[in-house]
Amino acid sequence: MPKSKTTSPIKKVVIPAAGLGTRFLPATKAMPKEMLPVVDKPVVQYVVEEAVAAGAEDIIIVTGANKRAIEDHFDTSDDLIERLKQSGKEQQAVEVQRISSMANFIYVRQKGPYGNGTPVLNARHLVNGGPFAVIWGDDLVIGKTPRLQELIEVYKKYGDPVLTAYEVGREDTKSYGIIDGLEVEPNVFQVKTIVEKPGPDNTPSTLAALGGYILTPDIFEAFGRTKPGKDGELWLVDAIFALSQQRPIYARRTSGTYHDVGSKLGWLRANLELGLDHPDFGPTLKKIIHDIT
Repeated sequence: MPKSKTTSPIKKVVIPAAGLGTRFLPATKAMPKEMLPVVDKPVVQYVVEEAVAAGAEDIIIVTGANKRAIEDHFDTSDDLIERLKQSGKEQQAVEVQRISSMANFIYVRQKGPYGNGTPVLNARHLVNGGPFAVIWGDDLVIGKTPRLQELIEVYKKYGDPVLTAYEVGREDTKSYGIIDGLEVEPNVFQVKTIVEKPGPDNTPSTLAALGGYILTPDIFEAFGRTKPGKDGELWLVDAIFALSQQRPIYARRTSGTYHDVGSKLGWLRANLELGLDHPDFGPTLKKIIHDIT
């Protein structure tokens, strides 16, 4: 078992948020899918809060057209704060002020070929040659320990890239890329490969590869060896596979609960589950659900 290595701290997190959100049309025609609320906060705020809780200081958000609302949300709001204070809404004023002061927010417009590898490439000049994290802007994992913190702990120990793994039902393996790997310690796996949507009869495991990565700077060299994949797009997982030919890649089975808020049903479920846990209106929501059903 390797001892903890001397590694650079993970202070920079890249959040790709340039997608069109077509699964949520017409709601996302003029509104970023990352700004869809889950209970009382937009999805992207949950993602940023996870990153900050894990020690991130620089939040690099890769945006596209019609994404200005994300920048506005994390901007300062002096007029709003002052009005809330004048109205006696001190707690709301504190919360609004906290949003803009959580981290250093950096924005870059996505340019290049389609595919989820492109926003990572767009942030290359901002990560300054060090290790960094990537979390999708509509990727929600809720748990006592931040998913990103779990990945960082594995990175500190092994010094290699780390992916997020999530246990799914055998039937659900037809919907995810599935990890084929060796468990090197409880909940930590050395990845051999990722099999795309194998289905229950052909799956090597029930560990789905989710968004959420610790990447080392040599990922950018791997992109140089990566050809466009499915639909002619540049895929991050293909670059990670290219990198795996030169160094180990690990995966951490997260202890949190994954919500696919990029789908309508997943978003509705997240609102219900987190709403029921909300201290202010959870009991009332439970009664409403009971009355409806």
